[in-house]
Amino acid sequence: MRAVITVIGKDTVGILAMVSGICARHNANVIEVTQSVLQEFFAMVMLIDISLMDCELSELQKELRENKMGMTVHVMHEDIFNSMHRI
Repeated sequence: MRAVITVIGKDTVGILAMVSGICARHNANVIEVTQSVLQEFFAMVMLIDISLMDCELSELQKELRENKMGMTVHVMHEDIFNSMHRI
């Protein structure tokens, strides 16, 4: 099972470390990351493996959303992501 994490906000040091650190604490393995900085804005999409995660996806989502970096973070199960983007 996998999930997609998206992060958007003002670029600052430590964004990737914050997100990957929270994932690591819950045993969610980062599979792939793509990120861009557009002028002063940061955008990242991360694919994580949640099959061995030690909490519910909603708990991970809540912890990531409560970050202190002012970032907008969305976490979505891969099945929902795929259903939303199917034509």
